[in-house]
Amino acid sequence: MQRRTFIQTLAAAGALGGLPLSVGRSLAAAGADGAISVEQLPPLEGDITLYLGRGEGGLYENVLEAIRKRNPGLNLEVRRGSTAALANTIVAEAEAGVRRADIFWAVDSGAIGLVSDAGLARPLPADLTGQLKTGFQYPQWAPVTGRIRTLPYNTERLTPEQIPDSVMALADSDLSIGWAPAYASFQSFVTAMRLVEGDKATADWLRGVSERAKSYAGELGVVMGVERGEVDLGFANHYYTLRLKSGKPDASVDLAFSNDDAGCLVNASGILALSEGDLPVNFIRYLLSREVQSYLASEAYEIPLVEGVAAPQGLPPLDRISPPEVDLTRLADLRPTLDLMRSVGVL
Repeated sequence: MQRRTFIQTLAAAGALGGLPLSVGRSLAAAGADGAISVEQLPPLEGDITLYLGRGEGGLYENVLEAIRKRNPGLNLEVRRGSTAALANTIVAEAEAGVRRADIFWAVDSGAIGLVSDAGLARPLPADLTGQLKTGFQYPQWAPVTGRIRTLPYNTERLTPEQIPDSVMALADSDLSIGWAPAYASFQSFVTAMRLVEGDKATADWLRGVSERAKSYAGELGVVMGVERGEVDLGFANHYYTLRLKSGKPDASVDLAFSNDDAGCLVNASGILALSEGDLPVNFIRYLLSREVQSYLASEAYEIPLVEGVAAPQGLPPLDRISPPEVDLTRLADLRPTLDLMRSVGVL
């Protein structure tokens, strides 16, 4: 879906103006399949400040522009920054007795956990969280879209059978590997590994992989390096490979998945309300609408987490992925992970 088409679609007037601000059971009934259209949502009116963790090459900004156009009575102020920095700012402002943000949209669930653990998130109504897929329903925040940790591999150098189904086995393999250890998504992956496998096993894994790893500045660089044949495989969120293949269908890269370990962690971007009232909650409803979820799936190749919206092509269904059982908000504290990575010399 092109940017202009999406904004025009979401901004179209329709029957929006006549709906009440209180939604409750009417929306729960209307969205029995989980995916509610913006045509069924109440108008947004009033002043609201959103703290937005930068991400997805401006696609989140497109969503905000479309919401503004759809709701002329909404005065939306946006403060932009890195997700981690904004989470720390929200906590610091609260400790100083100041509340400047009404909503926090983070590209990483760890930052959501930092704010939620500080007791700053407002409870969300059950009819909103009930739209989300099983395993992604939380009382105080709403996952918006998901991303799977994957093993992009060069199809001219490897067959799927040559790739271990355990990410931990890669430390002892003879495969050349691409990684981006300074990248936030990689650090969340290592944090999940620490929680699942323990610090010692994670440290040993980092040492083993580092002996055959080539470092890149980001995970798109990892995928491009894999496709060029610089390395056999790499570590990256799924959408970098799908984006590369969308522009180059014959690219020599495909996706492999590990099994029941941090290598197939399903992480999520997420949003939470920081102030009381209907407006922050109803704003969140727009991000879970069929139109926004479909746009982020088709343009960002992220995984919609609302029932009834198709996932990007090229991915297996989520119920065929076996991620580790990790509460995503436990990825909040990166300090032990960064200390560990520095101690073994990969940062």
